[in-house]
Amino acid sequence: MSLKKEPSGRRSIQVEVEVPGTPEEVWPAVATGPGISSWFVPAEFEERDGKPVAVKMNFGPGMESSSAVTAWDPPRMFAAQGEGWGGSPPIATEWSVEARAGGVCLVRVVHSLFASTDDWDNQLESTGLGWPGFFRTLRIYLTHFRGQRSAIMQFVAPVAGTEAEAWEMLTAALGVKGLSVGQRWAAPAGVPALSGVAEYVSHGPYDALLRLEQPGPGVGALGAFNVGGQSMVALTVYHYGDQAAGTVARETPLWQAWFQERFPMPSEAIQSE
Repeated sequence: MSLKKEPSGRRSIQVEVEVPGTPEEVWPAVATGPGISSWFVPAEFEERDGKPVAVKMNFGPGMESSSAVTAWDPPRMFAAQGEGWGGSPPIATEWSVEARAGGVCLVRVVHSLFASTDDWDNQLESTGLGWPGFFRTLRIYLTHFRGQRSAIMQFVAPVAGTEAEAWEMLTAALGVKGLSVGQRWAAPAGVPALSGVAEYVSHGPYDALLRLEQPGPGVGALGAFNVGGQSMVALTVYHYGDQAAGTVARETPLWQAWFQERFPMPSEAIQSE
C-alpha cells in the first residue's frame, strides 16, 4: 500500500483483500447498510426511487459521515464522495468486487482526492492503514456468518501511558495476553462473558481478532492506538444471528460498566443493529 500521485493532482491510496464467495455473494456485504455494519462500522444507505443516493457511516460519537453516491454498478462497484478532513478537498471512495479463480473475490477500496500540495498526504495514508483490520473481520464474516443479521457494540476509552502500555492493560484485563492464533480462550472472572478462538493477534500494531462463541456467535476486535498523543483502548464486538440485537442490548450495559471500572477516564459506547 503506497500513496499514488498523478500529474492531474489526484492522490489516492488503494487497499484490497481476497475473500470467499462470488461477486453476487460478496456484494451485499460491501454495498448495503446491514452488510457493511456486519464487519466495518454502522452504515445506512439512503435511497431515492429505489436507487442509493447517499451512504452514512458512524465512526463514533461526533464522527458521523455522509457521502453522496456517485456511481452504482452492482455487483461490481460503487463510488461515493464526501467532505474531507477539516478543510481538505472532498474525498472520493470507490468500492469494487472482482471475481477470481477458485471461488474467491478481490474486494478493493480506493480513497482519492485532488490537491496541488502534499498537505493531506499523511491523512490519506493513515486512512489506508486502518483497513487491514476491518478486512480481516470481513473475511471471517463471509467465511462463517455470511448473510446473518448483525448488531454491534463498541467501547473506547483513553488511558495513560504509551500504546504498548495500553495494549498490556487491555490484554491483561481480558485474559488474552500471550494468546496465539488458533488458541481457545475465555475471559477471566469479573469480565462479562466472552469466549472463543483467536483468529489474529498482532503486537505492532496492537490488535487482535477473536471468533466468539459466548455470549453468542460473533467477532471480537481488540485494539490499542494513539490519537493526538492520547493512548486509547478499544473493543468492538460484532454479534451475528437472529439473537444478535438482543445479545447486544443485554451485554452493552455490562461492558460499559466494566470499561468504566477498569479504565475510569470517560469512555464511550456505541451500539447498532
